[in-house]
Amino acid sequence: MPEDRFITIGTLARRTGVAVSAIRFYEEKGLLQALRTKGNQRRFMRSDIRRISFILIAQKLGLGLAEIETELARLPQGRTPTVADWQKVSRSIRKQLDAKIQLLTLTRTKLDQCIGCGCLSLSKCQLYNKDDRAGAAGPGPRFVLD
Repeated sequence: MPEDRFITIGTLARRTGVAVSAIRFYEEKGLLQALRTKGNQRRFMRSDIRRISFILIAQKLGLGLAEIETELARLPQGRTPTVADWQKVSRSIRKQLDAKIQLLTLTRTKLDQCIGCGCLSLSKCQLYNKDDRAGAAGPGPRFVLD
């Protein structure tokens, strides 16, 4: 194996902007897999830069660590993932992302209507919940999420 395929944990941290402690945490959780040198130092594949980038993006999109772990488990260990490998991950999370986009769009629209209507009155506002009618539908922000 060419030595330039592997990088130190410090290099991985600098390239991704992620703290060394976070990289160790990701490794402990099985999101990354380090090789060990004879001196027991961690070495990561250069392609792990993309794995960490995916972790950061997925976290910003609201995926939890368990979901991220599930998606990264679809990628091969010990070799650089191909375009086809990453496309499998993309297809897997597409429905979830589409649902989040739909929810965000709906929420933005409802908030725009409420904030933008100018009524500044709980007696007229479309989100007003007179006599807690929404309570029968269950917990949470029913007028926005339903």
